[in-house]
Amino acid sequence: MSKTKKPLHKQDLNFIFGKKNYIFMFIGLAVIALGFILMAGGGSDDPNVFNEEIYSFRRIRLAPTLVLLGFAIEVYAILVNPNKK
Repeated sequence: MSKTKKPLHKQDLNFIFGKKNYIFMFIGLAVIALGFILMAGGGSDDPNVFNEEIYSFRRIRLAPTLVLLGFAIEVYAILVNPNKK
């Protein structure tokens, strides 16, 4: 019998993605969150009053562009090879 015992349920800590992948994933999530934050608001407290602010450049063009850019960053983060220098 050997004096050194290995744990029965030892798991290898091999992650699927590398540090570079996770950094890009968090950047993509931040860009998506920023896009949704910019989309929020613009409503009216009184339902009988129409507020033109919901059609602003920020809500119609900028915020959806940021969300799509964030999703593109997420796809890049998944596809990038972490071992390539």
